[in-house]
This record gives sequence, structure tokens and C-alpha cells, in this order.
Amino acid sequence: MKIFNYRLIIFILSIIFGVVFSMPSFMQTDTGKKIALGLDLQGGLHMLLGVQTNEAVTSKIKSIATSIKYFAEEEDLLIEELSINEDSVSFTVLDGDEIPKIEKMLEKIDGLNIAIDSLNVDVSLTEEEIARTKDLSVSQAVETIRNRLDQFGLSEPTVIRQGETDIVVQLPGIKSQEEEKSARELISKPANLELMAVDEERADRVYTMSDAQAAEYGDIILEDTNNSNVLYLVKEIPILNGDQVIDAKVAFDQSNQPIINFTLNSAGSRIFGDFTAKSIGKRLAVVLDGKVYSAPSIRERIGGGSGQISGGFTIAEAGNVAIALRSGALPASVKLLEKRSVGPSLGADSIKASMLALILGFILVVIFMVVYYRRAGFVANIALITNIFIIISVMAMFGATLTLPGMAGIVLTVGMAVDANVIITERIRELIKKGKSIPKAIEDGYSNAMRAILDANITTLLVAVILYAYGTGPIKGFAVTISIGILASMLTAILGTHGIYEALMPKISKDKNVKKWFGVS
Repeated sequence: MKIFNYRLIIFILSIIFGVVFSMPSFMQTDTGKKIALGLDLQGGLHMLLGVQTNEAVTSKIKSIATSIKYFAEEEDLLIEELSINEDSVSFTVLDGDEIPKIEKMLEKIDGLNIAIDSLNVDVSLTEEEIARTKDLSVSQAVETIRNRLDQFGLSEPTVIRQGETDIVVQLPGIKSQEEEKSARELISKPANLELMAVDEERADRVYTMSDAQAAEYGDIILEDTNNSNVLYLVKEIPILNGDQVIDAKVAFDQSNQPIINFTLNSAGSRIFGDFTAKSIGKRLAVVLDGKVYSAPSIRERIGGGSGQISGGFTIAEAGNVAIALRSGALPASVKLLEKRSVGPSLGADSIKASMLALILGFILVVIFMVVYYRRAGFVANIALITNIFIIISVMAMFGATLTLPGMAGIVLTVGMAVDANVIITERIRELIKKGKSIPKAIEDGYSNAMRAILDANITTLLVAVILYAYGTGPIKGFAVTISIGILASMLTAILGTHGIYEALMPKISKDKNVKKWFGVS
């Protein structure tokens, strides 16, 4: 019989795979894919954020108003009293013959209730569109926060949706108060950029006006970002917003102060160019998150679709704002509902305790198998060691994050992985006691044990799949390690050990001392 059979070759390849791809994780090398440690193992920041979804609806209404204003100016339609209420946009058309054009434009926008009474038009969102907008705002917030954290350089951040309006953010590796503050500011910053026209007619009256009086003219009052005593009266409906921004970079002005240069997309560039051409001599306010950063006068048409934001930034602040603008504005603000900081010392203690449990469990299993099953136990231990290497390798290749429940799953897998070999070896022992030859006992032992092993592993795997589908983060980590461990044990315990026995069959058959091979008298 040939020493190298197909089972043994597959087993050797799995050993090589496990050792090679698990070494970067064990040795913590600079190259190669490694398992990332979760929040509970290396420390970091856990936050529960609530998305203020009603703001997304308001933002949608404001965007519709901007579209109406631009369409009316582009088509030379005469409208007045364009204003935004809590959940609708209203305006008056001066020429009744232009109503069909307005209707045709509004019908292109999905999810609108359009009410026309003579020359008065009222536009609001349907209930279905409001629900969709709220749901989309949470999904967009998840994606935006994840993009920001990726650009910020944090390793393996976890950003997942929880329920209808909440988001769970986990940032492993956050150790100092400065890092925590910077990450929180980056996550929560709306980065809502708006270019708004200053109401030059009434600008001098801004300090004597109330918000209600400003609203009568379709205006709002905003503060200067550097001096709250400086106020600006601007048109409520913005010329452009951050949706048109495609790039933002930190630069320096002539005084070597940090500024942010931004670039608009083609649609934004066209609107920006048309507006500046019609507004020479007037001021344009650059507004970020409700604060005016600058309000320069327009001296000529500005083409090219670019602009800048200056306002006394530090380099770090400018960098964070640029990241936020590049990754997109949050569709609605987020509120911190819960915050937990896990110190690195606690993470180190968790790793130490988990490793101690894993090592002790592993040593006890290895000793028991060798003492009770002799050389068969030694073969089972080879499969067990290979199983652990394969688990680490597969998790590293898929970029999985190892959490404390995940380590518990590995510890449990140690016991489960050897279980198949216990069943197989017991079947072989029974057959040898009945007088069958060793080759026949080994073949029949694997055949008889297969059904019990498959039943046990498949049912456990189904439970792990359900845990992964319906569980939260820690439960998912446990389910992943259990699933990989089960599949690896099927390979090592059934295929691998069988291949070893086939390779050693000539030696086992000649040996008269069966006890030292399977622990039977």
C-alpha cells in the first residue's frame, strides 16, 4: 500500500495552509493578513448613536425648494413667496399659463403630494416617501460614518445599524482622550455645506430683526463661526449644498492659515456659475453646519466649480472637515445615546484569561487522548492542532475580528474537534475486541462513526448559522468561530486521521501490541 494516499495529501496541504496563513496572526508580523482584535480584547470606544430622522425629511423638503427655485430661474418662470414650512414648500405662480410647466417639473420628482389652488402651489412628501426618507437616512448615515472612519485611518471600525434609528459604532484601539474626542467629532459632525445668498436689501437690519421677522422675507439669521456677535441675514433656500461636492482638500492661504478647497460636480458647477454671473457685487455666504465661515463679495462669474472655506481652522480641524465633506454630509444629525470606553488593560486581562483557558483546555485534552487512546490519541492531537491553525488562518484571510466570545468559541471547538476522533476510535476499539482485523476495524470504524459525526456537526452548524443570522456582534463572533471550527474538524478528524491510518497501515498490521495503538487489551 502506498504511504501517500489522497486523504493524507489533502491533510498535509491543510497543515501547510494553516501554519502559513496563521503565522502573521501568531507572530504579529508587519506583512500578511492578520486577525484584528475586537473592542473587548484590545480596548477602545463603544458608542450607540441615534439618527434624528425628522431632520432628513426637512433636508429633503429644502432640496426640493432649491430645485424649484433653480428651475424657475432657468426657465424664466415668475414665482414669488417661495417658502419652506415644517413639512412642505409653498409658492405663488404669477402667470397662470406657466402652471403646466411647474406641474411637469414637479411630476419628475418621486413621492410628492402636489396641491394647486388657483395660482398657489403647495408641495409635500407622501407618507411612503417620508418613511423611505427616514429609513434611507439611517442607511446613509451608516455608510457615511464608515467612510469617514476609514479615511481617518482607524483599523477595523465596526459600524452597524441597530433597530430603526440607531447605529452601533465600535472603535478598537482608541486609547487616549484626544483620540476619543477626535473620533467622536468626526463621527457626529454633520458637514452640511451650503452656499447661501446674503439678503443685501435687509442686511443692515439683521441686528434688529427677530427670527420670525426674517422668516417673513424668506430669510434666516446665522452667526459667524469665529464671532457669535457677527450676524448674517441669508436666504433660507440655499444656492447649493454639500450633495454637489465631489472633493475637498486642505490647503493654506497667503497667511499660511489652513483652508479647505472644495470642488463641485458638473451640475453644481453650472448652478454656481449661473448664480455668480447674475449676482456680481453681492455677497455669497459659505455656511458649514449652520455657521457662516465667510461671506465674500462676488466680483465676477466663478466658473470651474471650485471654492474655498476659511475660518480660523487648526490643521487637525481642517483635515477632519475635509474628510467629512469628501465622505458626504450626514443626512441627519446623530445623537450620542450611550458611550462605553474599554481600557487596554481590561482587554489585556481578557486576552490573558482567554489564552489561559485555551491553553489549559488544550493541554488537558491532549494529555487525556494520549493516556487513554495511546498512539490513536496522538494522531487525534495532530488533527486538533491542525484544526486550530486552520481556524486562525481562515479568520485572518477573511479579515474577521476576534472578540472574547470568539475566543470562547475556539476553546469550545477544541473539545468539539476531538469529539469526532473519540467516536471513531471507540468504534475501532469495539470492532477489535470483537476479533476483527485492524485494517477491517479501521475501515468499518470510520464507516460506522460517520453518521453520528455528521448528525452532531450538521445540527451544531445549523445552530451557528441561526446565531449568526439573528445575533448581534459578540454572538456573531462566537457563531463564526464555531462554524469554521466545525468545518475544519470535519476535514482534519475524518479525512486527515483516516489518511494517517492508511499510511501507517502496514506498520499497524504487523504490530502485535494493539494496546499501544488504540488503548485496548
